[in-house]
Amino acid sequence: MGNRLSRIYTRTGDDGTTGLGDGSRTPKDSERVEAYGTVDELNSAVGVLLAVPGLPAAVNDCLIEVQHELFDLGGELCIPGHRAISDAQVARLERELDMFNEALPPLKEFILPGGGPAAAACHLARTIARRAERRVCTLARLETVAGEVTRYLNRLSDLLFVLARVLARHEQGTEVLWRHQRRKT
Repeated sequence: MGNRLSRIYTRTGDDGTTGLGDGSRTPKDSERVEAYGTVDELNSAVGVLLAVPGLPAAVNDCLIEVQHELFDLGGELCIPGHRAISDAQVARLERELDMFNEALPPLKEFILPGGGPAAAACHLARTIARRAERRVCTLARLETVAGEVTRYLNRLSDLLFVLARVLARHEQGTEVLWRHQRRKT
């Protein structure tokens, strides 16, 4: 692939703009940059989750594939008109979601984000996935965004919720249930 980043700083963004993948420039706080920046933040959160020792192999493998797909998704958002996410990737997330969810007991109460380090990191990634989805929806009201991008982020947040449940059991054997009838002081 060659040496793509020979210099890290270019000074071209000092005026408050950034370059998109098609060579055009846009404000750093544009809806497009907010969308792909939040996807990048999500990918970093998944990386933090992957850094937790002792993840089950199936979870680890799933999340590594998610990281690659998120990088592709960010590229799609960074290059107007580019397509990188397909229905096949959305379907893969659905298969993973179904497979991990199959062994879990049905939810009868809301659960609190937390548990062990991996479950907590997974919940954080889930909330960032939801924010990324909101940023993409905002962008889609202004510019063309492929529907697969929004569907991918929606399924990913669902998958991360299920994985947080799996990891809570793996780490502690249980989830923290919301006590809606707790005594109020």
